[in-house]
This record gives sequence, structure tokens and C-alpha cells, in this order.
Amino acid sequence: MTKQIQQTLRDSKAARWAALIIVSFTMMWGYFLTDAMSPLMTMLEVEMHWSSSDFGIFNWAYCWFNVFLLMLIFGGMILDKLGVRITGVASCALMVIGAFIKYYAVEFISPEAGYIFGIRTQVMVASLGYAIFAVGTENCGITVTKVIAKWFKGKEMALAMGTQVAVARLGTALAMIVSPLIVKHFSMSAPLLFALVLIGIGLLAYCVFCVMDTKLDKQITAEQGDDDTFHIADLKEIITNKGFWLIALLCLMFYSAVFPFMKYATSLMENKYGMANEWAGWIPALIPMGNLIMTPLFGGIYDRKGKGATIMIIGSAMLIAVHVMFALPVLNYWWFAAFIAIVLGVAFSLVPSAMWPSVPKIIPEKLLGSAYALIFWVQNIGLGFVPLLIGWLLNEYCISGERVVDGQTFIQYDYTLPMCVFACFGIIALMLAFALKREDKRKGYGLEQPNIK
Repeated sequence: MTKQIQQTLRDSKAARWAALIIVSFTMMWGYFLTDAMSPLMTMLEVEMHWSSSDFGIFNWAYCWFNVFLLMLIFGGMILDKLGVRITGVASCALMVIGAFIKYYAVEFISPEAGYIFGIRTQVMVASLGYAIFAVGTENCGITVTKVIAKWFKGKEMALAMGTQVAVARLGTALAMIVSPLIVKHFSMSAPLLFALVLIGIGLLAYCVFCVMDTKLDKQITAEQGDDDTFHIADLKEIITNKGFWLIALLCLMFYSAVFPFMKYATSLMENKYGMANEWAGWIPALIPMGNLIMTPLFGGIYDRKGKGATIMIIGSAMLIAVHVMFALPVLNYWWFAAFIAIVLGVAFSLVPSAMWPSVPKIIPEKLLGSAYALIFWVQNIGLGFVPLLIGWLLNEYCISGERVVDGQTFIQYDYTLPMCVFACFGIIALMLAFALKREDKRKGYGLEQPNIK
């Protein structure tokens, strides 16, 4: 008697990659708005009278609700309880709401409108919108990650996660390149309006994915039953797992040296390398642009060859070298900055391509939403507080004078100290990567083994 093999939608290569493209499209525009203000620090200083501290407070807002109100933790538990459809749509809706508030603050509130809790009203409202948006985009991020783990189980998971990261980084690259150009030809709020419209389209795209996922769930239930129910008590499997915490802390240190750096990278190009504002964003854009090719490439290598922990070690070591080169007072030319940015792009591809697909090797599938949420929560501590720290350092210790560009006077910053801070984060990340490799040998997680059997 021949045993009939039950096929599901995810067994179709075209279907699972179509699902990936849809959810990646949604995340790309979320990442665009996340960094839409990053290359505008100098323009905000001139047109809106924002100081580097104001800019730091605005970026700090990204963690207000996610970290202090534990919205990411709750989001992860809701994801494991209610699934990727309800959580994803709700997350996209929060992204739209936050994006609108952020746009409203910059477009309609005067920079001289007074203060709220000692913070400029315009900065405060924009920060509130950014904080709401952050709840949406971070929860959407963990939802999309679980979507990939679900749809690519036993398939090319690392390649899929690498591709999603690459597409999301395209949003970051576009923000770095396009935002200053849009501001120059339209207004300071125009990039935010552009992103708001695209995020709305991303929400509609995610609804299309929900139709596909509904069909997959019916097939999985018919084939396997529905016995993988999430229980709060199961969280003990996550919080008592040393390997999980090593990945979470590695994520914190590594991303603290990358994403906050991206917030100030355009200003670094202007102050250290003498680039004009409308072009300065092109150098930092090389970092996420490199992800388009390299992250899926390294993910494919991990799928077939393994060596996940080793890949994270190499990426962390490269991160240290990059920030040391940015800190050294040598070769202050745009082409050298471009070379360093490309190296950082390689490091930025190596670590995520191995880190995110390693979590399902340590944590059961039914707990992946909560596991990724906890990692994102830890990561958000760095994404919120490190920009605040860098803004404070620049304002207090790094003002070296003034510079005049096209008849306008700007504050001149020395970025040596901030780059040293970023390098220290890289050193800690490298130590954690080595510790993770040792733990993998001890527990046999399979981080050095291929994903495709």
C-alpha cells in the first residue's frame, strides 16, 4: 500500500516565497519611516532649531512603550496566542497611526510652540508618534520573523530570513538617500508623508498574506491537529535557557553599534568627511544596500554549510574594526568613508543572517513569538538609550567649533568619542559570540550545523 503524502501550501516553493515577498514589502516601508529622519539632523538644526539633544530624545522615544511598558513582551505573547494574522494586522495599524502623528508634529506644530515636560512641544509630539510607530514596527518585525519560521520550516529558512532582512534594509537605504532630496525639493515633513502612504499600502499587502496564511493553517490542522497551544508557564523554557540569553545580549550589543550609528552617520559624513548634506546620506546607505546581496548569500551558506556561531564571531570582529577606523583621525576622505561603510555592510550582513535563524534551533516553534519578542525587547533598550547617550555626548563633550556651508553656520562635532563607544559595544558582542559557540558545543543546539538536512 502506498502512503499518501499530504502537501501543504508551504510545500509549494512559489507560495512560500510569495508570502515572504508580501510580508517583506510591508517591513521595508516600516524601516523607511524608522530612518526617515536619520539623515536630517543638520536640516532639523537649521529649519526646526532642534539640538543634538532634541534629536537624541526623539530617537530615544523608539523604546518608550516597547521597553518601559513592556509592549514588545506582551506583543510576543499575543502573537503566540492569537497567531500571525491578528497580530500582524494590529501591528501594521499602529505603524500607520504613529506615522500620522509623527507627520502631524513636523508639518503642523511650530518649533516655537512651547514645552511639554521640559521638551519642545514639536519634539515631544513627534516622539510620541515615533513611540507608537515603534510598537507597531517592532511587533510587526517579530511577527514576520515567526511567519518565516512557520512557512519555511525544514526549508531554506536562513536564506528566507536573510532575504527579508535585505529587503527591510532597502527601506533604510532609501531613507538615507531619498529623505534629504525630498526635503530639499518639498518640505521637512514630505518624507514622513511619503512613508505614511507607503505604510498604508503595506497594511493592505499584509491583509493579502492573511488570506494565504488562513489556508495554510487549515491544512496544518488537518494534517497534524492543533495541540501546540501556548501557555504562559511555557515561558520558563525561554528565560532559563543560557543559549537564548547569549543570542539576546549579542543582538543588543551588535545592533547598539549599528542602528544608533546609522542615526548619526550622515552627520558624521558632514562633520568629519566634509560632505554636503544632500549627498552625505549616500555613504551610510551603502551599509544597508550591501545587505541586499550579502545577507541572503550568507543565509544560504548557513542553510547548506552551517557555521552559524562562527559567522557571528567574524561579523562582530569586523564591527570593531569599522568603528576603530571611523574613530582614527586619518584619511578623512569620502572614498575612505565609503570603504569603511562597505565593510560595515558585510558585518551587518553576517551577524543577522546567522543570528535570527539560530533561535528556532534553541526554542520550540510554539514559543518563537515570545522568544523573538524578548530579544527585540532587549534590543530596543539599545535602540532607545544609545542614541540618547550619543546625542548627549555630542552636546556636552564633542562640540569643536562651527563650520560655514553656503553662508549658513552649523555646529562642528568631533565624532571620535562616539565611535569609541560604538567600538566598545562591538568588543562585548565579540565576547558573547565566542561564549555562544562554547555553549553550542556543550548543549548541542546545532548552530554550526546546516539548516537543510
